[in-house]
Amino acid sequence: MNLHSFADSPFQIALCFYTVIEHLEKVAADPSNEGAARAQALLQDVAPYPELRNGITDMAQLEQHAGLIRRLLADYFPAALTLNEIKAVALPYEALIFNHTERFKNILRDAGPGFSINIRDLDVDQAYIASCCIILNEFYGTRLDFTQPLFYDIPTAEGIIKHYRILYNADFMDIYPTERSVVLTREDIDLLLNSYDNITLWREKFPPQSWLLKGFTLMSLYDATVENAVSALKGKLLSVQADNLENSIENIFRSIFRMPDIQVGLTVLDEEEGTLRTDGLGRRMRSFILQEDNNVSPAEVLCNNAYRCLLKKRGYFAVADTTEYLAANPDSLMATRLLSQNVNSFILAPVVKNQQLFGVLEVVSAVPKALNSINANKLDVVMPYLTDNIERLVAEWHNQIQAVIQDRYTAIHRSVYWKFRQEAKKLIAALQEGSQVSLSEIVFPDVYPLYGQIDIKGSSDARNDSIRKDLRKQLHAVSALLEALPSGMLEAEKPLLEEHMRELAQPLRADTEQLLTHYLDNHIQLLLKPFSGDHQVDEYFREADKEKGAFHAQRRKFEQTISEINGNLAAVIDRRQKSAQGIFPHYYERFKTDGVEHNLYIGASISPRGGFDLEKLQAIRLWQLEVLCAMDAAHRSIKAALPIPLDVTALILVYHATIAIRFRMDEKRFDVDGSYNARFEIVKKRIDKAHVKDSIERIVQAGALTIVYSSHAEEEEYLQYVRILQSRGKLDSRVEHLEVEDLQGVSGLRALRVKITAV
Repeated sequence: MNLHSFADSPFQIALCFYTVIEHLEKVAADPSNEGAARAQALLQDVAPYPELRNGITDMAQLEQHAGLIRRLLADYFPAALTLNEIKAVALPYEALIFNHTERFKNILRDAGPGFSINIRDLDVDQAYIASCCIILNEFYGTRLDFTQPLFYDIPTAEGIIKHYRILYNADFMDIYPTERSVVLTREDIDLLLNSYDNITLWREKFPPQSWLLKGFTLMSLYDATVENAVSALKGKLLSVQADNLENSIENIFRSIFRMPDIQVGLTVLDEEEGTLRTDGLGRRMRSFILQEDNNVSPAEVLCNNAYRCLLKKRGYFAVADTTEYLAANPDSLMATRLLSQNVNSFILAPVVKNQQLFGVLEVVSAVPKALNSINANKLDVVMPYLTDNIERLVAEWHNQIQAVIQDRYTAIHRSVYWKFRQEAKKLIAALQEGSQVSLSEIVFPDVYPLYGQIDIKGSSDARNDSIRKDLRKQLHAVSALLEALPSGMLEAEKPLLEEHMRELAQPLRADTEQLLTHYLDNHIQLLLKPFSGDHQVDEYFREADKEKGAFHAQRRKFEQTISEINGNLAAVIDRRQKSAQGIFPHYYERFKTDGVEHNLYIGASISPRGGFDLEKLQAIRLWQLEVLCAMDAAHRSIKAALPIPLDVTALILVYHATIAIRFRMDEKRFDVDGSYNARFEIVKKRIDKAHVKDSIERIVQAGALTIVYSSHAEEEEYLQYVRILQSRGKLDSRVEHLEVEDLQGVSGLRALRVKITAV
């Protein structure tokens, strides 16, 4: 008889009860044992049927001896527990199950005549390897934990899927090798331990039907529906997406509540707008409390009790009978809406993590009293996992919006982010509906521009000096190395080396570094490569390393200096931007070059709800002056500790009129819009190197703040700001009034220059 559920197995099966019979023989041989008489009677009944001891060979025999087998196993299947225990006789991983307890029979009967019991997710290869692992543990003494928990998924009469954990008791089973068995070495076992997925190897070491499995196992089940549903929920939620969220969790909730009609809805809170939405995860979700509405504030859709419970207390809101609740609260739009959808009991649960509300989960039933405040507590075991997943989906949705913005626009400052979100939402919604949509241009008209910079004085000279020092040191090293090598190469290279040294004695030309680097990295390196292994040559190559070598030490000092200055300056203005945004939301961007530049654009179009007025513009202008003073002071505090103690200069450009800025799709950045507005950009680019009129003196000086303007009204306004900062001890009492030299296309500019006090 083939008792296998799969096509083949490493086992020959001898289903028998010899261990039970041998135990009965011991009991019968002891007259003092009170069970001796019963054991003798059973042995007499068993004696005519040697297959019960040696192995059943036909299914008809199993059916024929069903009553006798039940008597043999009576001690292991107590009649008093038959309605409590879920138990039967079985073989590991096989579908052959018999001698069920009454509770087991009832479960299978409720599943229906068409139900076939099978172990969940156990395929033929897994079963084969698991059987081999049993042999390794029993016969070769290994201790392999080789299988995941096994489950049967069995429906109830109501159609709810229940999950039962399978436990095998193998005390009544023995394993024996046959003439077909392969004797395994230690090396074979080690190979198998590293080859779980190699089914061919397992079949080679354990050929089909090569081992004898004799006896039986006791199989017990326990109802692990809730635990398994939670585990399944966790597994599903790891990969579930918004488009199948409801379907993925609805069946699991039905298992947890043991109700076949439960439905699930979800609304997501749009944090920016403070509204509940059904499309907050990128697609329209089912919602029973919103129905056709969308983008509605919680106070509008929730009744007072629900609002207080969900949003204030962060607890579950359960109604056992919607009709009764509506009678007690006739003004409840929520109860009316739910009742119109045949929702007669429901639970609303806040999706909350770290005090942040992500949305509201809706669990509803058409049956009054089915859902209530008591079984609402079953949600405690699943809400943490559901919350984590919804948090993930919300984050993915925001990332999708961000991806559209970054792909179609760029990384956007938060002050104008709202405008880009509007366009991104339109685009995503249109794409999901299969429609074509073109993005609107992003333009902010009538904004006031503010420009300022802290420039690193003498950075070009410092850069050239560091390059010159490094290259001179490397050329000297090359000369000494070539002289030390027994090759005569120095004589051939000497004229070129001397020529390069002369070049480094002159002001550095734009291409000098590139030419010398090419000479050293290509020509000299090829000359020295054959001598690799020589201590001096290897040392040269170590010193030529750009990250650590001495031939780049001065350049690294310069780069470190620039990096530290820029990082220090940027940290000051970035930190103080928080207070500036509190004055009025405005667009802010800064750039690190040899120093830090910034642009501010402020106006009603940037923040339509902000209530823009000229007082807020003036407050921002004063803030800008004070921040440049703070940046200068921050630089002075670190100057002495810098690798190269460079100075900085501070400059502000005052612009008299509003401009428009437009987002340039091709460049992924904002720029001034129109030829008239472009004048602002022209002036910005030309003033930082400008001189005082009729002199060679720069308008900017180390330790001073220079304010460039063009009209008398601007001068008066900024002198007021200067006086305020003087009274605060930020600026020196003496103010210089300067005329700026005429620049290409720009004339008539003037400047105020005042020393920044060292505070």
